[in-house]
Amino acid sequence: MKIDAIMQEGNQYTMNTYKRLPVAFQSGEGSYLKDTEGKQYLDMIGGLGACGLGHNHPAVTKAIQDQAEKLIHVANIYWIQEQVELGKLLVQHSFGDKAFFCNSGAEANEAAIKLARKYAYKKYGDQKNEVIAMTSAFHGRTIATLGVTYNKKYQEGYGPIPTGFKFAEFNNIDALNEAITENTCAIMMETIQGEGGVTPVDKDFLKEVKAICEEKDILLIFDEIQCGVARTGKLFAYENYGIEPDIMTLAKALGSGFPIGAMIAKDKVAEVFNPGDHGTTFGGNPLACATALGTMNFILKEKLWKKAEESGAYFAEKLTELIDKYPWVKQVKGKGLMVGLELEIEGGFIVEKAFEERLLMNCTAGNVLRFLPPLIIEKEEIDKSVEILDKIFKEIKVD
Repeated sequence: MKIDAIMQEGNQYTMNTYKRLPVAFQSGEGSYLKDTEGKQYLDMIGGLGACGLGHNHPAVTKAIQDQAEKLIHVANIYWIQEQVELGKLLVQHSFGDKAFFCNSGAEANEAAIKLARKYAYKKYGDQKNEVIAMTSAFHGRTIATLGVTYNKKYQEGYGPIPTGFKFAEFNNIDALNEAITENTCAIMMETIQGEGGVTPVDKDFLKEVKAICEEKDILLIFDEIQCGVARTGKLFAYENYGIEPDIMTLAKALGSGFPIGAMIAKDKVAEVFNPGDHGTTFGGNPLACATALGTMNFILKEKLWKKAEESGAYFAEKLTELIDKYPWVKQVKGKGLMVGLELEIEGGFIVEKAFEERLLMNCTAGNVLRFLPPLIIEKEEIDKSVEILDKIFKEIKVD
């Protein structure tokens, strides 16, 4: 089907919830996608970070095929071997002791909020239930996760937003101290904000946050839905800071684009959940967990976080050359292959220009070009991306 026909029928039969570019992809290989008309695109946004191993990776494809031939779904009222194996793998390679599986990042964050509140409820009663998130945070689009998502445009029209959430300025310890009350049960943050402009947490700030949490028995929740799973040069982003959370959420690259989310927690927190306290029909099903196992085993075998660190450093070096050439290009941000290029101008039109050159990326926070390429990206593909950006930048006139 030609793109015009797909767009026409899409507008007729699907809800208008996305601002879509005029393309539909039918196949992919590595860092490239091919559309319905046979044109090839370099994918430097990787399904918004979900396609950590790129497209059609043999380890992922085989895991899906092998499991689909055996069992796709079974209810969580029975033990699921693939779920147990995935939980063991994540626990053995992280700070955590127990895992809970769901279908998405928003669901993982919902589970984290529920677990934190249940922990506080069992120790202190029903008053200590407030969750503090950071300014510029994005934690999901469900009603509860909108409560910890800072940008008001995502909340407009969906009120009343549930109570018990507030914000403190990111990387400002004084502001956080002012926000904390005797009712605070958890502090929730991305160690590197994605929608907030690819902005890393400050190490000294995080160290002070951890000390406050330990002193006041406040749980520390890290949302690693975008920055986790080898993207930042470590298997998990918190390892960059040497500070462990009490709860961590994962999704996106965990299943190489196949829907799966996870919440990892320490025993002291996880033990407050009892049968019936939380659950999901599809979460942790055999097919999703087998796909995640295939993904994680390949990442661990190849130590892809090291490749991400090396490729990210090379990418940052090449992007820095653009700063020297164009005064309105401000700085390179992020860690590993979670890369932002901050501009002094709006960046949305540059994404559209890049699309015309068959380079896929996006813009976040209005003026930060965001790149979340596959962890398997090669230097030649990074070079090609920067060359295309350079070509576009040359044509931009800034007063």
